[in-house]
Amino acid sequence: MSTQGALLEVRGLKKYFPVRGGVFSTVGTWVKAVDGVSFDIARSEVFALVGESGCGKTTTGRTLLRLVEPTEGHVAFDGQPVFELSARDLRALRRRMQIIFQDPYGSLNPRMTVGAIVGEPLRVHGLAAGAELDERVGELLERVGLAPDYRTRYPHEFSGGQRQRIGIARALALGPDLIVCDEAVSALDVSIQAQILNLLQELQRDLGLSYLFITHDLNVVQHLADRVGVMYLGRLVETADAEDLFREPLHPYTQALISANPVPDPSIDLEPQVLMGEVPSPLAPPPGCHFHPRCPHTTERCRREIPLPLTRGTRQVACHLYDER
Repeated sequence: MSTQGALLEVRGLKKYFPVRGGVFSTVGTWVKAVDGVSFDIARSEVFALVGESGCGKTTTGRTLLRLVEPTEGHVAFDGQPVFELSARDLRALRRRMQIIFQDPYGSLNPRMTVGAIVGEPLRVHGLAAGAELDERVGELLERVGLAPDYRTRYPHEFSGGQRQRIGIARALALGPDLIVCDEAVSALDVSIQAQILNLLQELQRDLGLSYLFITHDLNVVQHLADRVGVMYLGRLVETADAEDLFREPLHPYTQALISANPVPDPSIDLEPQVLMGEVPSPLAPPPGCHFHPRCPHTTERCRREIPLPLTRGTRQVACHLYDER
């Protein structure tokens, strides 16, 4: 679906990983981690990418940033074709596209001080040095709720929530327009999650940031997202405004996800839709619609034809149930 004035446009994105075997390590098959994903992110918008573990969410985020090279597809950031840029031009573009990683422990170099970690992007891009760099690092730490004098400490001296704030400060250092938040709160305690989410919302509002928010937690999505894309085995099955998606999910997989999401209201009695069968292996996904072995509405067409995205108002759904042919 095209969004007018989109900051990020993703079209037909694919990332296949080879599986090698035998004496000569020949490629026997491919894992289709991302298989033809398309979406847009508007300026100052929070777009959430949701789905079960292993569905390709993280690979999508890393591929569009070219942290992983794509197999196929087109990504344009503010009109610039990301996959066609030279190393020099890509480095310049990286100032506007940043990432916050899932693990607040593994994503920070334990041998570097907080000041060196947060200041590294500024130093690498030649934007600040000396006293000016120290001042900028102090401002960034304050912006994320940490004391400026923390710059002399090391990551092991901080809690998980504080480490994630350091990661956020690092992502903000270059003044980006888009930040990929890769499960940015999933490794944190629930009370700390709320603090980090509130911080991300505040930064998004004050700085006009766009987020690609990758998560499996629907409660987080409902709290933060403007629009949502639902992934299953490397494909987007539904894209919609967050309010519409939670009020009336269309795809059977989306319906099952939302019905299984706990509602903190004892007066609401919801009957979860239990999905039958196991998640298929990405090494050998089912033909046709990947979801058909677990879907209660499966037809013969689902078993042989890949459903194309169908537009329904402001949303898209890839399901033969809504195809009138």
